[in-house]
Amino acid sequence: MDTIEAILTRRSVRHFLPQAVPQEMVETLLKCAMHAPSAANAQPWHFVVINDREILEEVTTFHIAAESLHEAPMAILVCGDERLEKRPDRWILDCSAATENILLAAHAMGLGAVWLGIHPDPIRIEGMRQLVELPPEIHPLSLVAVGYPAKVPPPVNRYRADRVHYNTW
Repeated sequence: MDTIEAILTRRSVRHFLPQAVPQEMVETLLKCAMHAPSAANAQPWHFVVINDREILEEVTTFHIAAESLHEAPMAILVCGDERLEKRPDRWILDCSAATENILLAAHAMGLGAVWLGIHPDPIRIEGMRQLVELPPEIHPLSLVAVGYPAKVPPPVNRYRADRVHYNTW
Protein backbone atom coordinates (compact mmCIF):
# COMPACT_ATOMS: atom_id res chain seq x y z
CA MET A 1 0.00 0.00 0.00
CA ASP A 2 1.47 3.35 -0.94
CA THR A 3 1.34 6.40 1.32
CA ILE A 4 -1.49 8.23 -0.48
CA GLU A 5 -3.64 5.11 -0.49
CA ALA A 6 -2.96 4.56 3.22
CA ILE A 7 -3.98 8.13 4.06
CA LEU A 8 -7.13 8.08 1.93
CA THR A 9 -8.34 4.64 3.04
CA ARG A 10 -7.44 4.66 6.75
CA ARG A 11 -10.47 4.48 9.02
CA SER A 12 -10.95 4.23 12.75
CA VAL A 13 -11.38 0.55 13.60
CA ARG A 14 -13.30 -0.15 16.79
CA HIS A 15 -13.90 -3.90 16.53
CA PHE A 16 -11.06 -6.38 16.73
CA LEU A 17 -10.36 -10.08 16.48
CA PRO A 18 -8.94 -11.67 19.65
CA GLN A 19 -5.64 -12.47 17.90
CA ALA A 20 -2.50 -10.96 19.46
CA VAL A 21 -0.37 -8.54 17.46
CA PRO A 22 3.11 -10.04 16.88
CA GLN A 23 5.97 -8.27 18.69
CA GLU A 24 7.69 -7.48 15.37
CA MET A 25 4.62 -5.54 14.26
CA VAL A 26 4.46 -3.69 17.58
CA GLU A 27 8.10 -2.67 17.15
CA THR A 28 7.39 -1.48 13.60
CA LEU A 29 4.52 0.67 14.90
CA LEU A 30 6.83 2.18 17.52
CA LYS A 31 9.60 2.81 14.97
CA CYS A 32 7.08 4.59 12.75
CA ALA A 33 5.86 6.66 15.70
CA MET A 34 9.41 7.71 16.49
CA HIS A 35 9.97 8.83 12.90
CA ALA A 36 7.29 11.51 13.21
CA PRO A 37 8.30 15.14 12.77
CA SER A 38 9.19 16.89 16.00
CA ALA A 39 9.60 20.59 16.90
CA ALA A 40 13.33 21.36 17.10
CA ASN A 41 13.83 17.60 16.75
CA ALA A 42 13.19 17.26 20.49
CA GLN A 43 11.39 13.90 20.15
CA PRO A 44 9.79 14.31 23.61
CA TRP A 45 7.79 11.12 23.43
CA HIS A 46 7.52 7.92 25.40
CA PHE A 47 5.24 4.99 24.61
CA VAL A 48 3.59 2.53 26.98
CA VAL A 49 2.54 -0.68 25.23
CA ILE A 50 -0.44 -2.13 27.08
CA ASN A 51 -1.36 -5.75 26.37
CA ASP A 52 -2.56 -6.71 29.85
CA ARG A 53 -6.30 -7.44 29.57
CA GLU A 54 -7.01 -6.12 33.09
CA ILE A 55 -5.35 -2.78 32.36
CA LEU A 56 -7.18 -2.42 29.04
CA GLU A 57 -10.49 -3.13 30.77
CA GLU A 58 -9.71 -0.65 33.56
CA VAL A 59 -9.32 2.17 31.02
CA THR A 60 -12.97 1.75 30.05
CA THR A 61 -14.04 2.68 33.60
CA PHE A 62 -12.86 6.29 33.19
CA HIS A 63 -12.78 6.72 29.40
CA ILE A 64 -16.34 6.67 28.08
CA ALA A 65 -15.30 6.36 24.41
CA ALA A 66 -12.89 3.45 24.93
CA GLU A 67 -15.32 0.55 24.35
CA SER A 68 -13.02 -0.76 21.63
CA LEU A 69 -10.59 -1.81 24.38
CA HIS A 70 -12.99 -4.60 25.33
CA GLU A 71 -11.93 -6.28 22.07
CA ALA A 72 -8.51 -4.80 21.26
CA PRO A 73 -5.61 -7.09 22.15
CA MET A 74 -3.37 -4.11 22.86
CA ALA A 75 -3.03 -0.35 22.94
CA ILE A 76 -0.20 2.14 22.78
CA LEU A 77 -0.23 5.09 25.16
CA VAL A 78 1.56 8.06 23.59
CA CYS A 79 3.07 10.38 26.19
CA GLY A 80 5.05 13.61 26.16
CA ASP A 81 8.04 14.23 28.40
CA GLU A 82 8.27 17.90 29.38
CA ARG A 83 11.94 17.43 30.32
CA LEU A 84 12.79 16.68 26.67
CA GLU A 85 11.01 19.70 25.20
CA LYS A 86 13.01 22.42 23.53
CA ARG A 87 9.95 24.66 23.07
CA PRO A 88 7.05 24.92 25.55
CA ASP A 89 4.03 22.68 24.95
CA ARG A 90 5.30 21.36 21.62
CA TRP A 91 5.05 17.84 23.05
CA ILE A 92 1.35 17.98 22.15
CA LEU A 93 2.13 18.56 18.48
CA ASP A 94 4.97 16.05 18.41
CA CYS A 95 2.95 13.32 20.10
CA SER A 96 -0.01 14.00 17.81
CA ALA A 97 2.24 13.43 14.80
CA ALA A 98 3.56 10.22 16.40
CA THR A 99 -0.03 9.07 16.99
CA GLU A 100 -0.94 9.64 13.34
CA ASN A 101 2.11 7.67 12.25
CA ILE A 102 0.95 4.74 14.40
CA LEU A 103 -2.51 4.88 12.80
CA LEU A 104 -1.13 4.97 9.26
CA ALA A 105 1.45 2.26 9.90
CA ALA A 106 -1.17 -0.01 11.47
CA HIS A 107 -3.41 0.41 8.43
CA ALA A 108 -0.54 -0.21 6.01
CA MET A 109 0.29 -3.47 7.84
CA GLY A 110 -3.29 -4.76 7.72
CA LEU A 111 -4.05 -3.90 11.33
CA GLY A 112 -6.85 -1.74 12.60
CA ALA A 113 -6.47 1.11 15.07
CA VAL A 114 -8.42 3.93 16.68
CA TRP A 115 -7.18 7.11 18.40
CA LEU A 116 -8.65 7.41 21.89
CA GLY A 117 -8.02 10.92 23.14
CA ILE A 118 -6.62 11.36 26.63
CA HIS A 119 -5.37 14.98 26.69
CA PRO A 120 -6.86 17.49 27.61
CA ASP A 121 -9.53 15.62 29.63
CA PRO A 122 -8.44 15.75 33.31
CA ILE A 123 -10.30 12.56 34.26
CA ARG A 124 -8.67 10.58 31.45
CA ILE A 125 -5.25 12.11 32.15
CA GLU A 126 -5.39 11.25 35.84
CA GLY A 127 -6.88 7.82 35.15
CA MET A 128 -4.05 6.90 32.77
CA ARG A 129 -1.46 8.50 35.02
CA GLN A 130 -2.50 6.31 37.96
CA LEU A 131 -3.20 3.16 35.96
CA VAL A 132 0.24 2.94 34.34
CA GLU A 133 2.12 4.80 37.07
CA LEU A 134 3.33 7.75 35.00
CA PRO A 135 5.89 10.10 36.59
CA PRO A 136 4.68 13.71 37.06
CA GLU A 137 6.72 15.07 34.11
CA ILE A 138 5.18 12.56 31.67
CA HIS A 139 1.88 13.64 30.08
CA PRO A 140 -0.48 11.16 28.35
CA LEU A 141 -1.81 12.48 25.05
CA SER A 142 -3.50 9.58 23.30
CA LEU A 143 -4.18 5.90 23.56
CA VAL A 144 -4.25 3.94 20.30
CA ALA A 145 -6.19 0.67 20.37
CA VAL A 146 -4.56 -1.75 17.91
CA GLY A 147 -5.38 -5.21 16.59
CA TYR A 148 -6.55 -7.24 13.66
CA PRO A 149 -9.81 -5.69 12.47
CA ALA A 150 -13.06 -7.61 12.89
CA LYS A 151 -14.74 -5.07 10.63
CA VAL A 152 -13.50 -1.99 8.83
CA PRO A 153 -15.70 0.93 7.83
CA PRO A 154 -15.53 1.69 4.10
CA PRO A 155 -13.39 4.62 2.95
CA VAL A 156 -15.12 7.98 2.70
CA ASN A 157 -14.29 11.11 0.74
CA ARG A 158 -13.68 13.90 3.24
CA TYR A 159 -12.31 16.44 0.80
CA ARG A 160 -14.21 19.72 1.09
CA ALA A 161 -13.33 22.29 -1.55
CA ASP A 162 -15.27 24.92 0.42
CA ARG A 163 -12.65 24.63 3.19
CA VAL A 164 -9.74 25.49 0.91
CA HIS A 165 -8.50 29.06 0.56
CA TYR A 166 -5.61 30.32 -1.55
CA ASN A 167 -3.50 33.29 -0.45
CA THR A 168 -6.37 35.01 1.43
CA TRP A 169 -9.61 33.96 3.05
